[in-house]
Amino acid sequence: MIATVRVEPDVVCARVFDAPRTVVFRAFTDPDALARWWGPDGFTNTFQEFVAEPGRLWRFVMHGPDGRDYVMLNEFVEIVPDERIVLLHHQEGHNFRLEMTCADEGENTRLTWRIWFESAEEAERVRPYMAAANEQNFDRLAAQLATLQS
Repeated sequence: MIATVRVEPDVVCARVFDAPRTVVFRAFTDPDALARWWGPDGFTNTFQEFVAEPGRLWRFVMHGPDGRDYVMLNEFVEIVPDERIVLLHHQEGHNFRLEMTCADEGENTRLTWRIWFESAEEAERVRPYMAAANEQNFDRLAAQLATLQS
């Protein structure tokens, strides 16, 4: 279990998307949609288990563009439809809490990710590449949102 004692998140990423909150939220809770956009550029996903309910799991493998596979395990902590998802990412040496919030911004949606790592050392280790990887993730989400709205 991840015990976060720091008040401020280690990483915050946000973007305004040209889509209503219901569509942005669905992009996270529909496993078929999520598998198409989750991860940085060049990654694909194979979901093994996905139940978007508190206490349930999201198990999957991210396939990197270099041919490497990354086994992932996330545990849903809180889900408030169209507003908030909190999950714990369990991976040896890379544990974190991710809070995703959706807020109206006119007819658009501001999505904010707040990430707390298990240790400040881990946060510093990943900080150099995390912001760029999350921006790529947001780019892929924007493309998926266009598909979900058409």
